[in-house]
Amino acid sequence: ANLSGLAMATFAGGCFWAQEEAFEQIKGVKQVVSGYAGGTKANPTYEEVAEKTTGHTEAVQIYYDPKVISYQKLADIFFTASHDPTQLNRQGPDSGPEYRSVAFYRTPEEKKTLEATIAKVNASKEYNGKIVTQVVPFQKFWPAESYHQGYYRLHPENPYITNVSAHKVEHVREVFPQELKNPL
Repeated sequence: ANLSGLAMATFAGGCFWAQEEAFEQIKGVKQVVSGYAGGTKANPTYEEVAEKTTGHTEAVQIYYDPKVISYQKLADIFFTASHDPTQLNRQGPDSGPEYRSVAFYRTPEEKKTLEATIAKVNASKEYNGKIVTQVVPFQKFWPAESYHQGYYRLHPENPYITNVSAHKVEHVREVFPQELKNPL
């Protein structure tokens, strides 16, 4: 895919299989890559991240056309539909720092957008608890192993996909129908 002229957004919201698919269905999003961010080791492997020694979280890097979809809208989807931002170091059945909720910003404007969105969602009382998502400067994103890319579509019968991931993807479709490439 030609990614020139596209903007990037990097979010961590639990298992990257669901996050990748959730954002892939949004119009204006050209590509989503699953990987690792927020850690210290170069080129971490899935096994190393799972051992919780590298500091990374499972993340997705979203390449999008800012003329079609705004960073604000991506932040709205992230905080209100693609995962539960009130769970600390876990998402559903997955627990540990590699599943923590993180929004990585590249500019002061993005940081302001993220902080304002958190304040807005907290005030809306959409969740019972407060948002615990970390808002941190983007440093480095390491793409995950090739077998993790597009995993949701390649393994629809995987029990984790049907039991856990599918709910998140469907939730995004329900909450943001007007943003879908293929509307309901």
